[in-house]
Amino acid sequence: MLIANARMYSVSAETAELWRVLLLGVAARARLPLGVIEHAAPRPIDELWRRSDMGAVFMCGLPYSRAEPRPILVAAPLPAPPEFAGRPEYWSEFVVRADSPAHSLEDTFGQRLALTVPDSQSGCVAALIHLMSVHPGKAPYREVIAPTITPLGAISAVLNQEADVAPIDAYALRLLRRYRSELTARLRVVARTSPTPIPVLVASISDVEPLRAAFLNAHRDGELKIALEGLLLQGFSHPDPATYRVLGERSLAAAAHWREHRLATVIHPAFV
Repeated sequence: MLIANARMYSVSAETAELWRVLLLGVAARARLPLGVIEHAAPRPIDELWRRSDMGAVFMCGLPYSRAEPRPILVAAPLPAPPEFAGRPEYWSEFVVRADSPAHSLEDTFGQRLALTVPDSQSGCVAALIHLMSVHPGKAPYREVIAPTITPLGAISAVLNQEADVAPIDAYALRLLRRYRSELTARLRVVARTSPTPIPVLVASISDVEPLRAAFLNAHRDGELKIALEGLLLQGFSHPDPATYRVLGERSLAAAAHWREHRLATVIHPAFV
């Protein structure tokens, strides 16, 4: 039995159930024995990525670019909202509280920044790369708080006034707007990063063609299409490993920059 997991985009009970239906439905059409497992935060998500029985597990592109050996790319999601333009890409959006006086990212300088974990593309590194071009030459933030682990954790930190601004995975934010609108209605976006390749479903096995074909054809299946629509997806694409390699290179450049230019006056040890 292989495992499947969509923790990265299970932002609510509704989305978790939709992912379960979709992943099991795709596996059935591929005639592949697969079980959806729980691996909820705060358990380290990289424990999943080291398993040898992955069949369809969401993995962030940055850890994928660094992994040795690298797992096999199965399928990349294609978010349906128009701003994604039908491409397997996403970005990070910097959010503040709706009542915040900040109307630009620069307005948040001198305050507190929430990041998810150091090896997250959308929750950390994308923000660091963006800040390289706009920071004022001194530490832009007063504090980088403790890791918030997930996009929902980062949002909660902002809403609970533990932080003033946080970068959020744009696709996760669209799901949160649909299923957790009581939270997102209290937020406002003040900036966004450049697009990068979206987190991708990976496997440990070598023969993924039947599973990949089932993902690529899911939008043609009436039952699976309902789940796709609920997840704000138009379908899946065949990912190109080369598009993810640049993420590791950019993360090294960001790390070098922020060793020379301090990100905040106080930085939680996890991000030093």
